[in-house]
Amino acid sequence: MALTTLLTGFASLHAQYVQRGKATYYSKRATGARTSSGERVHHDSLTCAHRTYPFGTKLKVTNPANGKSVIVKVTDRGPFARGRIIDLSWKAAKELGMLAQGVAMVEVVRADKIVVPFKPSEEKHVIEFDFESSNVAEMLRPTWQEMKEVNRRTSAGQQNRHQAKRNDSKEKHRPTSKVTKQQASGKQK
Repeated sequence: MALTTLLTGFASLHAQYVQRGKATYYSKRATGARTSSGERVHHDSLTCAHRTYPFGTKLKVTNPANGKSVIVKVTDRGPFARGRIIDLSWKAAKELGMLAQGVAMVEVVRADKIVVPFKPSEEKHVIEFDFESSNVAEMLRPTWQEMKEVNRRTSAGQQNRHQAKRNDSKEKHRPTSKVTKQQASGKQK
């Protein structure tokens, strides 16, 4: 690496383990805009823009001033201003405590190998069923049969009500005329 630095004047970005520089963040008004990767920006997502890391790379960004850190995903290219190394989403900037400053010094480390710990909020007990037992199957079956019967009755009742309404409306709109006995027999005056 030292030889690369001597020959080219700079080290490869990926060879540097920790990158230090200034970070800025997207405004909330940027929500909905398309990024270089094609995804849309949302102010509550933990995403960032970086010049060289591939899209989808996870980066750990740390604010050395307060010790706060956040893991973000690269979805965009930039920033292209001198001295700035990363553009963060609004939520990531809030997590780092840099909203009031606007620009803050940060340390960026590739975090693809970091496993985010998971701790369930509360212990949940799962009910176990023994479906090989005939008692469980017999207890569940009547419920479904009853529901099927109720649905069948309900749909039949609705069809009967609709048919009755149609018949009533036909009777109301049918023309009524009084026919005299002479008209019925064919004799007219």
